[in-house]
Amino acid sequence: MKESYLQSIQLIERLHRRFLDVIKTELDRLRIEDINNVQTLILYNISGEQLTIGELTNRGYYLGSNVSYNVKKLVESEYIVQERSLHDKRSSRVKLSAKGLDLCQKIDALHQRNIAALQKEGEVDDPSLQDMNKTLKKLERFWTTYINSTHNG
Repeated sequence: MKESYLQSIQLIERLHRRFLDVIKTELDRLRIEDINNVQTLILYNISGEQLTIGELTNRGYYLGSNVSYNVKKLVESEYIVQERSLHDKRSSRVKLSAKGLDLCQKIDALHQRNIAALQKEGEVDDPSLQDMNKTLKKLERFWTTYINSTHNG
């Protein structure tokens, strides 16, 4: 089991990096140069919502990235709008601008093309993805429980 466990961890990391490469390739194809792949993932995770930086950090996994820095860059590039909270001046919320919404639609189209290609090839189907997701969620819960028990006791 140890070999399978360690292989799973390596695959998760490699798949995340490969997915970032897919996003970068799409940005290059679209000739979009004012945003990087991690920032694009952040945008996609905001989608149609208004979120705080903390909520955004908890929602996504941005390997080795500083979410606050990336949000600042996204504001400067006009992909998102940042508004200070009326109740707590230390807190702010972010939402997509029209430019951000447009890019998210393009990334959604990329996802649709990838899904269609997977279905056409027939190697990965919906039940397989659902089974994999169940296993990954169990692993996430296990690690979360481990972290919480270690911190609390």
